[in-house]
Amino acid sequence: MHRMTARATELLAERVPFVHATVVRAQSPTSARAGDDAIILSDGTIEGFVGGQCAEQSVRTAALDALGRGESLLLRVLPGGGEGFPELPGAKVVLNPCLSGGALEVFLEPMVPPPVLYIVGETPIADAVAALAESLGFAFAAVRSLEGNRPEGAVAVIVASHGREEPESIRAALDADVRFVGLVASGRRGEAVLGGMDLTKPERERVHTPVGLDIGARTAAEVALSIMASVVRAIRIEGLTAPTTPAPPPPRQAVDPVCGMEVAVGPDTPHRTIEGVEQWYCSAECRDH
Repeated sequence: MHRMTARATELLAERVPFVHATVVRAQSPTSARAGDDAIILSDGTIEGFVGGQCAEQSVRTAALDALGRGESLLLRVLPGGGEGFPELPGAKVVLNPCLSGGALEVFLEPMVPPPVLYIVGETPIADAVAALAESLGFAFAAVRSLEGNRPEGAVAVIVASHGREEPESIRAALDADVRFVGLVASGRRGEAVLGGMDLTKPERERVHTPVGLDIGARTAAEVALSIMASVVRAIRIEGLTAPTTPAPPPPRQAVDPVCGMEVAVGPDTPHRTIEGVEQWYCSAECRDH
């Protein structure tokens, strides 16, 4: 457990998404015990222990699905029928014919790095946005300017510098492919700033000014609330995401021809070629059947 905690801390610091799997119940006979845990990376790699090879395949497949949806899941792996454990939101039963008996319940928790917000400026509004962003679970960088602070991987950049290097900050954010750039300014002044920048139409559509939902805000805290509401709305409703390098494709799925179980194909997945056709198995036992 301590080793997995250290590894999870390392991955979070590197902003690598993963699933933390913890065995919460193990019915004998099974090789796993309650408290065993593992980390499943987006390429299907498993670090740690949550059961033998057959159980591991079921956990891997469910974990990758949970990571893709960003939702936690309680997985029950059974050798036979799933009586007594209904399919409910957040709970799933997997029938694994390779298990020799017993059952496992594994809690799968996706660990996705928080979105990064860059806040430009040393002003009361910038300070208020930073305080609210932190309470909302954002990772943020508060900087005086974007000179030497390219906002790589930011979901949004908020320019609240009140006239100081605004065109430079907006250009730096656009060049970093940030898809939500907010300028704190009146409508007239904001249009004047953007009008002098020779933006393309797609670039102009990524810049929001005056930034924030219209809630009649007057104080710095209220303006910050309107700004963060617009950012959250863009993420939750409009699908705003941070620019990222292309993620590796998820592992290919195959069906074990012996037991019928779905398996994630990886470097260590048992397989063999029969008459020129590759076949993948949940375990060496099924492969050698």
